[in-house]
Amino acid sequence: MKAAVYEGPRTVAVKDVPDAKIEHPCDIIVRITTTNICGSDLHMYEGRTSFESGRTLGHENLGQVVEVGSAVRKVQVGEYVVLPFN
Repeated sequence: MKAAVYEGPRTVAVKDVPDAKIEHPCDIIVRITTTNICGSDLHMYEGRTSFESGRTLGHENLGQVVEVGSAVRKVQVGEYVVLPFN
């Protein structure tokens, strides 16, 4: 899949990264359909945090659930969800 990858202050690249996978029983995989930046993304982009190079940016998203872990009870595959920063 494609992701916005932080490479250092004021440097972001769209790169191929491994597809997400269920790693814990409470995990949910969402196919992102819409996203936006947040003020905290700008802090990282501008180098005002200790965000490490190679990490993926983005945490204000909307998308469709494509897989859920074994402990997930309130969200089902096919539903659309909003993923706020918190």
